[in-house]
Amino acid sequence: MSKILIKDIKELITMDKGKNRHKDVDILIEDEQIKQIKQNIKIDKDEVNEIIEGKRYFVFPGLINTHHHFYQTLTRNIYEAQGVELFDWLKFLYPIWANLTPEAVYYSTLLASAELLKTGCTTSVDHFYVFPESQSDKLMDYQFKAAREIGIRFYGSRGSMSLSEEDGGLPPASIVQSEDKILQDSQRVIEEFHDNSKFSMQRVVLAPCSPFSVSKELLRESIKLARQYDVLNHTHLAETVDENQYCLDKFKKRPLMFMEELDWLGDDVWYAHGVHFNEFEIAKLAETKTGVAHCPASNMKLSSGVAKIPLMIKKNVPVSLAVDGSASNDASNMIMELRLGYLLHKLFHGIGSITSEQVLSIATNGGRDVLNQPEIGSIEENKAADLFMINIDRLGFAGGLSDPVEALVNTGITQTVDYTIVNGNVVVRKGELTTIKEYNTIRKHNQIAQKLINS
Repeated sequence: MSKILIKDIKELITMDKGKNRHKDVDILIEDEQIKQIKQNIKIDKDEVNEIIEGKRYFVFPGLINTHHHFYQTLTRNIYEAQGVELFDWLKFLYPIWANLTPEAVYYSTLLASAELLKTGCTTSVDHFYVFPESQSDKLMDYQFKAAREIGIRFYGSRGSMSLSEEDGGLPPASIVQSEDKILQDSQRVIEEFHDNSKFSMQRVVLAPCSPFSVSKELLRESIKLARQYDVLNHTHLAETVDENQYCLDKFKKRPLMFMEELDWLGDDVWYAHGVHFNEFEIAKLAETKTGVAHCPASNMKLSSGVAKIPLMIKKNVPVSLAVDGSASNDASNMIMELRLGYLLHKLFHGIGSITSEQVLSIATNGGRDVLNQPEIGSIEENKAADLFMINIDRLGFAGGLSDPVEALVNTGITQTVDYTIVNGNVVVRKGELTTIKEYNTIRKHNQIAQKLINS
């Protein structure tokens, strides 16, 4: 049995339903779970694999990122893609992504996961939907391999696109697949990689890309397959005004009503973005317990708009936080996402519209609720040992230590954490990854990115 003792924590923020601030406490971790939280835990030093002195640390639950596109780390900051909105942005990048290889998928998964782990994220969803016809159909296998090696809790979303430009969609024909092939591989991925056990590190989600890139029939059949296997469902929805108009023109319905027609509502469904949901639709989300992944950086960068997150929180919609793809955010930084979400709603919805604790809650409790994994999202006895630690003796925190949550969200000149523990394993120690060689990954990732962009 592996044991880790974190001693004399300066302040622990648990995000549980009770008193969630504790000073001068210890945490005992046994294997994958938190065994005890109390002052002065008595245990023989010889029984513990590692003791971490917590006197100068704030400790938080691991953050949960509910929407990402790891492969997009390979196409960050391309000049021509910086000044366009979603549809034109996609049309520019699709031909580049058509050259993705298994190696590119593997290293982009390592790179994005490394960024996330070093910014306090312990669980991440990735929405992978680009399957070039020239490559293996089993690209997702390389994601699960990389995620397992680096040690992040991983929800691999088997995405899909079945409508090319020739069919009225946006992507080129070279990266869409037939519906039969999509459904066959979706079933394969579930059967090979989905683990529904209590402390599972790898689960599968079915995730057709969007209403403008797949058919009605695929949406229907995908959610039927997911419910047959009891896996979650995910897609982009209501991200832009253009998407709303597309649905009105093609289906004579707004996006959410279109998805309701196809049985895409329920506590096993969540949508990325939801920027343009109206009040009636937000009430429908709350009633059906359908979730939303809020992506503030991406929505700002692509000028998509501002989601009504304060209203969604008030109406009890399951709301989570996400960084989205690195080509529309250009970072996989969950702590920065906390700050951006906090500031965006203060600006747009008013000074009292959201608090730092609410933003942290959607990044922890909200992710737990959207992913239906009750073992994560808070630091409590018998829950998963997913947490991160930040040393208070850092330049950006000076003068700002009166409240740990405010310090996390509002303060600092870097968002890199000192320790990240996932499922009882230390994957970041003193700011350094423990599971991979960071420099080697960066170098290889850059080589692949350059080749991809120049191809």
